[in-house]
Amino acid sequence: MPDAIIAMSGWVGAVALAGGAAAVLSRGKVRWGWLAAALLLMAVYDAVLTRGYGHIPLDFGPSRWNWEGKTLAVLLSLAVASLPIVGWRRSGLTLHQNRQGLKGALILSGLLVLLFLGLAIAMPGEGFDADSLAFQLTMPGLDEEIFYRGVLLLMLNEAFGRPVRVLGAPMGWGAALTALAFGLTHALGYQDGGFTFDWAPMATTGLAGLLLVWLREKTGSVLLPVLLHNYGNAVFMLV
Repeated sequence: MPDAIIAMSGWVGAVALAGGAAAVLSRGKVRWGWLAAALLLMAVYDAVLTRGYGHIPLDFGPSRWNWEGKTLAVLLSLAVASLPIVGWRRSGLTLHQNRQGLKGALILSGLLVLLFLGLAIAMPGEGFDADSLAFQLTMPGLDEEIFYRGVLLLMLNEAFGRPVRVLGAPMGWGAALTALAFGLTHALGYQDGGFTFDWAPMATTGLAGLLLVWLREKTGSVLLPVLLHNYGNAVFMLV
């Protein structure tokens, strides 16, 4: 079995276990069909992002970046959001912003912009080329925010609900599980017959995932998460 498939089984399995624990803590008040659909979507997403683990013959031309897989992943998320039971607006795929939550969201966004800029100044990059800059300004945010903070979050919210408010944003176990999944995809790997795990990307992307979930729930849209995600990636090239 290819290492990439084993790695996918690892992170999806970990999220499944965490989902089971969340179900216990929720005293079984879970819509299991939605949870199962979310786990299945994670596996399909991973397969699409990797172009069928290298078996889909799609090539946009010379590049060191995964334009093809990211494009397929965005199309998958849009297709799922187009299902009547899911919906674009419910998935956060809208330019409309919840006015009641927008002020707080803009304050956090401004702080994150300054934080990323400060980190970029402290840790300058090694320059960039047009292909790299174009990729970082578009694909990571479009792909990962539409998936993790869009359709996947909706499915997990349908499974567990959003019973608590965090600084005015309705949230539930879906927020934690999407942040966990987001972190694990950056931190968990499999090679040479064993799993590898790096705490640094787990901590940074997991925390970022929680902050981006809060922005999405506060505004009802993935717009700010997409913009911040791409800015956070690109600023390290530009400074």
